[in-house]
Amino acid sequence: MRFSSLIVLLAASGCATFQRQDFEKVVARTLITDSQETQLGLQVHQELVDENVKFSDNLKVRLYVENLAKKLIVSANKERKLDWKFFVIDDPETINAFATPGGRIYVYTGLLLAAENEAQVVGVLGHEIGHVVGRHSARQLVAAKGMETVGAMVSGAAKSEIVDLVHGLTGQGTMLAYGRDMELESDRYGARYSSAAGYDPRGIAGFFKILQDKYGDTPKLMTYLSTHPANSDRIQKVNELVKTENLRGSNLAPESLAAIKAELNK
Repeated sequence: MRFSSLIVLLAASGCATFQRQDFEKVVARTLITDSQETQLGLQVHQELVDENVKFSDNLKVRLYVENLAKKLIVSANKERKLDWKFFVIDDPETINAFATPGGRIYVYTGLLLAAENEAQVVGVLGHEIGHVVGRHSARQLVAAKGMETVGAMVSGAAKSEIVDLVHGLTGQGTMLAYGRDMELESDRYGARYSSAAGYDPRGIAGFFKILQDKYGDTPKLMTYLSTHPANSDRIQKVNELVKTENLRGSNLAPESLAAIKAELNK
């Protein structure tokens, strides 16, 4: 049974009282368990290794990203506790980050170099963590590929599907796309997690402005497998959320990011 059909069936059975996003998370959790997502994430990571993706061996940079992420995981774990893993891809030309099932987050060095302050990096990390908390990968994989194919991917039997997925992650192609609602939901996660960690929650909006200036209002890069809303729309909605929810946090920490940029430019 396809994901969309199951949603209709369960909603007709009385589950329509859930808020839609929360309801979809319940369905996704039922269809793909945390352990299955973790296994799929491992499969994807191995394929990244096999495809010779260059992971950074700079310990300072890796610890920098991990330490920032840990500040956000405090909030994320209240909603979905996972064995989170964080990786830095050594590619200064790519302004990108992506998440894979099971709590694996990847950041390109190009994103660190493009950001103007630490709050922007934190906002992007929070956005990617939000994709995982929201079970967006599971929801979209099942909807696009069906349970039988996803099951084969988890077991490692569908090698070609994993390869296609990785090509989507690294910008060489697409396999499925997050919808507008999922992207905006992750933007909200990014702002809220940033605020909870003491950072300016408008940091992610600031990063969208960088993308807008560089690529125009319809971005070409940012998160994996995505059809993104316009940058201007995302900036507006993040600023509205900050005001509506009275999100606090003022830390920008441009000097901390500057030190990492200097490390990357050695």
